[in-house]
Parts: sequence; structure tokens; C-alpha cells
Amino acid sequence: MKEIKKWLDEKLHLYHQADFILKDPVSIPHRFTQIQDIEIAGFFAATIAWGNRTTILNNALRLLQLMDHAPYSFIRQHQDSDLKRFLGFAHRTFNATDLLYFIQFLQHHYSHHDSLETAFVPDTNNSDEHVGNALQYFHQYFFSLEHPQRTRKHIATPAKNAACKRLNMYLRWMVRKDEQGIDFGLWNRLHSHQLIIPLDVHVARVSCRIGLLEYETSNWKNAVILTNKLKQMDADDPVKYDYALFGMGVLEG
Repeated sequence: MKEIKKWLDEKLHLYHQADFILKDPVSIPHRFTQIQDIEIAGFFAATIAWGNRTTILNNALRLLQLMDHAPYSFIRQHQDSDLKRFLGFAHRTFNATDLLYFIQFLQHHYSHHDSLETAFVPDTNNSDEHVGNALQYFHQYFFSLEHPQRTRKHIATPAKNAACKRLNMYLRWMVRKDEQGIDFGLWNRLHSHQLIIPLDVHVARVSCRIGLLEYETSNWKNAVILTNKLKQMDADDPVKYDYALFGMGVLEG
């Protein structure tokens, strides 16, 4: 484990730099300074963050354009007639039907709350070991409105042993305090030591090959196992090693 930590620390130093932002979906919320704009832009960017990275960024920027580059104002103030502009939008299997429900949910939430943080953790007294309960709560709350059945596949939950890669990445952006300024660290009801690694096929493959995982399957069980291994290297901020594992798996191939 000491040798693995030494190697990961070297990779972390290589990839955990401000220029990481430029070609990553996290660049989308970095276009804003208001917390609600960051939350909304980040939520959409994380939701469509699968597939080709250039396509992800282009479609996320297209979404911002459709929301007049003011996501919070659009969510709060749009009229029904404004929604017609979204009818041609699609990113892989995420289409206009899904997008319109996302907008409906966000409008509902922000009409009652100032931050999207309360959609994950409604109570300030949160001492959970990890974010599993927060993700399950969000899944139930997100689909508490009347919704298209097809849209359920775009919000994962640990209750179904899903790795919840995109939601865990989003939580990393919102929760983790980052000296490099990549993650925002805007939320305070969750803490860095509670975060779970955003596990996808690339991170799982690298983790398996260097001995941190026994098998490459991307599921919730493996995400927790890997995070617990990383806590042996940094108990307070285990998911910082996402940069190292992602860098080796995607950028180095």
C-alpha cells in the first residue's frame, strides 16, 4: 500500500492542476460565480458526462446557450413558451423529454430552497459514514413529482447497486475543498471524508490492475471498497485520488 500511495501521489501531483479544468466537464460550472448558477450548470454537465469529452462539453455549452447563459434566472423565471427551444436537444439517450423534467424539478426545488444542497441533505445534522444515504434521498426526492418513466435511468441510486459515477463526481465538485480551485467546495452539510470515488470503467480498470480492487465491475459496492482503500492513504480527502486514477485510465489510456 505504501508503494501504491507513493505512485498515486506522483500521479496526483501531475494531474491535480488548474489546467485540468480546461477539457473537463467541470469547466462548465466554472463559467459562473453565483452559487445557484454553479449548481445548475454543474448538475447538467455531470448528468451528460458520459461518452466523448468534446461532445459532452459541446452539448453542455449548448444547454447554457438555450438557458441564455443564465441558468438560475432561466430556471426561476422561464415561461412555458420558452421550453420549446429544448425540443431538439439530445445527448446520447438523454433527450428533450428528460431535460424538460429536469428543468421542472429544478424550478420546483428552487422555488422552496436557496441551494441544491438541500436536495441531497435536508438536515444539517449529518454524520453518515458516506454519501450513500444522501444519494438515495436525492433519487427519491428527484422523482417525487410526476415524471416520465424513461427519465429514471438518468439518476442513479446506491439502492440498486449503481456506482453513481456522475452524481459522485457532482458531489465532489460541490463539496470538496480544493487548494487547486478545481472543485468548488460550496456545500457544508457534507464533508470530503464522506465522498465516494466516481467509479467508471476506466477508474475501475486501473484500480484493479494496481491491486486496489479485485474485479473491474463499476458498481456501488466496488466504489465503497475503493474509497475505503483510498482512505488508508488520506482519511480526510480520499477522493482526491480520483484525479490520479482518472488520469491514468483516460488520459494515459
